[in-house]
Amino acid sequence: MVTLNRAVAVAMVDGPQAALGLLARLETDERMAGHHRLAAVRAHCHELVGDRAAAAAGYAGAARTATSLPERHYLEARAAELATAGTGDARAGARAREACAAGKGPEAGTAGGGP
Repeated sequence: MVTLNRAVAVAMVDGPQAALGLLARLETDERMAGHHRLAAVRAHCHELVGDRAAAAAGYAGAARTATSLPERHYLEARAAELATAGTGDARAGARAREACAAGKGPEAGTAGGGP
């Protein structure tokens, strides 16, 4: 977990590409491999780089392994927001965030019509 926290700090100081290198090394650590926080930090770094597709996939993968419902809902909302970015449905991401804030999964915020 310390190395994961260091990767977050490196992303803030040296940029997300530098952090992605540290995260790649963590994938071989049996204590961290498959952990939702590793996937979430990697997704965030991809988002910072501008790779929305990789970020959305990473957040979705992290959500599948998260054991906390609030974390899972947040990660699902991030994935939904990035997946809809650039598709002309900017309201879907906002609805997903609102549903997450209300303690519901993002599917509650993306179903149905507009505001």
